[in-house]
Amino acid sequence: MLSSIDIHSSVAVYVQIENHVQFAIASGKLKPGDQLPSVRELSERLEVNPNTVAKAYRDLEVMGLLYTRRGMGVFVNRGIEGKCREECRRRIIGRLHEVVMEAKAAGLESDDIGEIVAKSQTFEGSPYGQTPASLLALAKKRR
Repeated sequence: MLSSIDIHSSVAVYVQIENHVQFAIASGKLKPGDQLPSVRELSERLEVNPNTVAKAYRDLEVMGLLYTRRGMGVFVNRGIEGKCREECRRRIIGRLHEVVMEAKAAGLESDDIGEIVAKSQTFEGSPYGQTPASLLALAKKRR
């Protein structure tokens, strides 16, 4: 968790950090009471400005997902797993719906969309990484 971000992504770095934390809470990789890396440690690991990490942590604290204990660090709040999981699912379903509607509007068939989704599920990695060449090759597919 929080081992890489993609500076070339259209998603802002602080939002990528926020999303990674939310996804980790929703999936159970981060549990209530778990301590997150310090701002300095995470900024060095990700090679980003410490202010970027601090902003992400502040936003997550405002959302109620994290809390800070002065001199101790940043921790995952208790009782937020279900709320976090539901919110992540809601956002992802909304984005998937939007993408499927765009695909249909662009003339992709249901089989094409299904093939892309199935192949995408086989890849591991960051949600903000580059699209694998084997998936991009599907763009040349003709009916």
